Amino acid sequence: MRTHLARRAVPARSSKSSVPADRPPELHDARVSEARLISPLDTVKLALLRAPGPDHDVSVFLEIWQPAGAQPPNSHPRSVETFLFLAGSGTAYCDDDVLDVVAGQLLVLPPRSVHRIENTGDSMLAAITTMAPDDGFAALVLAGRTVPLADEELALLGWARRREPPDR
Repeated sequence: MRTHLARRAVPARSSKSSVPADRPPELHDARVSEARLISPLDTVKLALLRAPGPDHDVSVFLEIWQPAGAQPPNSHPRSVETFLFLAGSGTAYCDDDVLDVVAGQLLVLPPRSVHRIENTGDSMLAAITTMAPDDGFAALVLAGRTVPLADEELALLGWARRREPPDR
């Protein structure tokens, strides 16, 4: 038996909105981002993709946990933190909850929750992480030590290492 679904018509968008935009859209070239470790012994790389600004106090990161890597338990008094997992598997601890996470899932952590994520797989665990409001988190990351991104980490977002042509 075949079922036919009716499609709803979507009104065409006018180039002129009834509510004028008070700021233009943002487009960031995330390929220029550098990864950092917040502290020297960390096993989680953070690459800032979008820094907070005067109009939006939101930051976006590529976050990569090495195998068996985890960040220490942490909390953000005002911020909602989200993780869109791109690769790998792990365990998320949030207050009294323990959740298995895998690529393709979105985890949303409420303000004031005490949380940490651990890579329980044999390969990297990676996520796009947002912090809203940023509340100083990007500055904390940027104060950390710069570390290189491996080719497989760059490939997560379709990036390729910029290579110079060979000498002839």
